[in-house]
Order: sequence, then structure tokens, then C-alpha cells
Amino acid sequence: MNDPDDLPHAHGGPPLAGVIRSEPEDFRVDEDLGFAPDGAGEHAFVRVEKRNANSEWVARELARFAGVAVHAVGYAGMKDRRALTRQTFSVHLPGRPDPDWATLLNPEFHVLDSQRNSRKLKTGALRGNAFRIVLRDAAGDRGAFDERIAAIFSGGVPNYFGQQRFGRGGGNVERARAMFAGRRMQRHERGVLLSAVRSFLFNEVLAERVRSGNWNRAVEGDVWMLAGSQSIFGPEPMSQDLADRLASGDIAPTGPMAGDGALRTQADAAAIETEVFGRHGDLISGLSQNGLRQERRALVLRPSGLRAAWLESDVLELEFSLKKGAYATVIIRELVSANLPEDQPD
Repeated sequence: MNDPDDLPHAHGGPPLAGVIRSEPEDFRVDEDLGFAPDGAGEHAFVRVEKRNANSEWVARELARFAGVAVHAVGYAGMKDRRALTRQTFSVHLPGRPDPDWATLLNPEFHVLDSQRNSRKLKTGALRGNAFRIVLRDAAGDRGAFDERIAAIFSGGVPNYFGQQRFGRGGGNVERARAMFAGRRMQRHERGVLLSAVRSFLFNEVLAERVRSGNWNRAVEGDVWMLAGSQSIFGPEPMSQDLADRLASGDIAPTGPMAGDGALRTQADAAAIETEVFGRHGDLISGLSQNGLRQERRALVLRPSGLRAAWLESDVLELEFSLKKGAYATVIIRELVSANLPEDQPD
């Protein structure tokens, strides 16, 4: 069940069909770091717009142009390749002025702005991303689509990990099984495979709760996550206060990011997670042996600024923003049946 198309929908099948990303400009991503460069220091924060280029390649090109090693370039997260995206890179230039970024001429990206900062941009150091997505040849039940937008606006969608997490053809989980059985892997590859296993198990737990209709509702023994700080608390007895906070989106039930140690959930919530883990004992054992500890992730994803507009009779534009670590495809799949992009979250 590594393909999002195999995972149960929360709101029923998508009411529309169409074509997504027929050209890069149909899938726009604008990174939001959540802070501004401090204006001084050894690192140039370079804001880039790229088209049909992946983030790792742009980082190498920036390093080459600036005359520094690739490891001197940092960025908060990978962005979609087949898209028009804007994101920030840091380039370590101790004791050196910026190169003339305006002379960096490349058909696949260009520099929008550069400011200094005292620290390197680290992986995960961002607030989130804003998306603008165009669906072409759109057809279907517009009334049902409007109802679906309203349902997602008020209640969100299941916070699945998207297909990119599982590698080409969804094969990373099986490759992880081979690794756990003794096959040697490079260090970077090990990290990718371990992440895929944890994501797979989380999706399996979330899918069970979607089928049961309680993915966005309280189950006895749930552990909760605060929407703002993303800190967790519980389990604790359900109260009217918790119910009100759940309804408003201030908190969400969580699922397990599997690893060593006991589940924090109790009662019914723990029973669901234990049953899923029991079906995949080899994966749980492999994670524990690799030193990964239990963590939690929200089961509910609530996009902000969700908006839909018909640009033409068969052309639909979607806009929304997501916090880091979330996948645009899990929003799209509840709305549209289409060839989905292999998006890469931060």
C-alpha cells in the first residue's frame, strides 16, 4: 500500500477528473522560511526561481558558480522538479563578497534576490510551502466538488505520506526489508529506506482509521498534537474542552512514527496501532535495531488558504498552503482523479 491511489479516501472518490502538470507553470511552489535573513554574516541567502530542475542540481550549480564545495550550500528541503518553484539556498562565503549573481545565466533557474545571514540554512528550517496548481480538461460533478472543498476546508484530509516517500515504483519498503535481512547499503540510502518504512507503517495505521471513520475523531487512548507548536500530550480522558479544540483544529489525533520503545497510546488507539505493527514485525524489528525511537505525527492535515477558481470552463486553479512535511498530493487526491505529480515535501 505504498501508492496513494491504494489508500482509502476520507471524503469519497474525487468528484473531478483532469490533467495536472501538463506544463511546469501549472504546478507552482513558493517556499516560506518563516523568517528573514538577519542581513550580516558569512552565508549568502540566495532566493532562486527554478523550472524543470531539482533542488540538488541547483545547489551544485550555485556551488560551481560561487567557487565553493557542494557541502557549503544549504537548503531547507527538496522541491518538485517538474514545476515552477521558488526557494532559498545558503552559500557559505567566509571573508568573501557575493559573486555577481545577475551574471549566473541558466535556462532552468535564475537568482531573484540575495541577502546575508549569520547561519547556514539547515534541512527542515522552514515554515511550509504555498501551492498554485492548475487542472486542465477538468470534468465532473461541480456541485460535489464545491461540497468537497467545503469539507476539506472545515475538516482537512488524512495526513498520508505521498508516493515520493517510497521511491520509484514504491520499492523502498521492499529494499528496506532486504537491508534488514543483511544487504549492505550506503549510509544515505539507509536513511532513505528507514524513512520509507516509518512512513509506510504510519500510512497503514492512518488507513485503518480512515476505514473506521475515526481518523479525525477521538478514539479512547489517543495522543494529541497541538497545531501550532506541534508538541504532543496525552493520553487523557476525553472532555468537552478537548472536543472543542479538536473541532476547531487546535489539536489533532496522532499516529506512530515507528521505532524502539513502547507505544504512547493506550486502549483502543493502541489496539489499532498494535494490530498494524503485528502484521509487519520484520519492519518494526529492523527499525528498533537501527536505533530509531517512537515519534508521533498528526493524522489530520488542514491546508490553509484553500481556494478554487474556474479560469475557463475546463480549467481549474487550486491554491493552498501546507506546513513543512506535508504533501500536496494528499489534498489533490481527495479532489481530482488525475496523473498526480511525485511531489517532494520538505
